[in-house]
Amino acid sequence: MCRNITTLRGLEPAATDEEIVAAARQFVRKVTGVQSVSAATAEPLDRAVDEIAAIVTRLLDELPERRRPPATVPPLRRPEVRARLGMPPFDGDEADHVHDGEHGHDHADGHAHPHDHVHA
Repeated sequence: MCRNITTLRGLEPAATDEEIVAAARQFVRKVTGVQSVSAATAEPLDRAVDEIAAIVTRLLDELPERRRPPATVPPLRRPEVRARLGMPPFDGDEADHVHDGEHGHDHADGHAHPHDHVHA
């Protein structure tokens, strides 16, 4: 678990859902002290991540633009991190999207549910 949560406001291109959820997950794990998800912790942790991600999405949409972008590149935009996680390279087009309502995703324990995210 990383010690610092990545600054998402002011990124160019804008923060992706993936980056917002990763930051929410990092926050939840940090404040709970849970490093390994178990059957007993999966559902409450996933629910907290979902709620925090929705709050962060709204917050980023409502805050004014930053004058300067963050000084560091978020981990999920670094080629070495994406390679280690088995992810395709970050292409920047991932941030150019608008969600029109709900979309779902699967969690580690296999359950799926929708989210409300809006990016402009």
